[in-house]
Amino acid sequence: MKYCFGVDIGGTTVKMGLFEETGAILEKWEIKTQTEEEGKAILPDVAASIKEKMNEHQLASEDVIGIGAGVPAPVTEEGVVFGSANLGWKYKEVKKELEELTGLSAEVGNDANVAALGEMWKGGGAGYKNLIMVTLGTGVGGGIIVGGKILTGSHGAGGEIGHVRVNPHETELCGCGGKGCLEQYASATGIVRLAKRKLAGETRETILNGEELSAKAVFDAVKAGDVVAKEIAETFGNYLGRALANLAIVIDPSVFVIGGGVSKAGEILLNYIETPFQEHAFFANKDVKFSLATLGNDAGICGAAKLILDDYAE
Repeated sequence: MKYCFGVDIGGTTVKMGLFEETGAILEKWEIKTQTEEEGKAILPDVAASIKEKMNEHQLASEDVIGIGAGVPAPVTEEGVVFGSANLGWKYKEVKKELEELTGLSAEVGNDANVAALGEMWKGGGAGYKNLIMVTLGTGVGGGIIVGGKILTGSHGAGGEIGHVRVNPHETELCGCGGKGCLEQYASATGIVRLAKRKLAGETRETILNGEELSAKAVFDAVKAGDVVAKEIAETFGNYLGRALANLAIVIDPSVFVIGGGVSKAGEILLNYIETPFQEHAFFANKDVKFSLATLGNDAGICGAAKLILDDYAE
């Protein structure tokens, strides 16, 4: 039996997993992400933790296929990052450094793309080879899988769907410096922005008036039948559904997998996205499935493991 490691490097913690080559997870653990001094300790810490686990499980280097890793930044096919705000990195040859630190093979990808690979392998996209994963959290992340492979692109920015421009009339800036990005309307923060704008001119009774605004509060109010909350959800769904209809023309996926904190609202969320999607979709894309992500926090480590296992299989 051979083994591999899946590593999901986040701004606060690094999630790690030891996998059998069959895909079974043997163990999961976390270490703190040390972002001080431009994150220089992150990869040495990861390498030290992997070596520790190999000793614990009495694994020799030849027993280990390698390490897959997801990082919160665009990553080139050579495993190079040109900067990651969350980690403090500037230019970093992540693949090369990990290989030098551990003596093992490594493959590196963008975290949202890697999570999409995880969902294709073991989650909401299982059984499909062409999918788009949309992560609705603080921002909007995306991962595109075509023919079972991550679409990286030439700058490592394939799948950055949160920055598709959906409103040319927006006056406020997105975190990326642009205006009118999908992230400004479909992320957890974006839903709160929509709610504030709506409530500012609203005279009707609504549960949301007495609530601390959050994406969860909006969808809880939708479930309680609140008319104003439903209209906010419709605005959110219109932006996202229309954007996904445009993406479907280019990628032609079998399934959209919706994940991230906002997806905890459940199936009701999908209805608000699917209706406008159907209105705007090209006829050949209309039978696309919508499903909720199922792996939660394990999507990253599972996808990272799949990255190195696929490389080994080739």
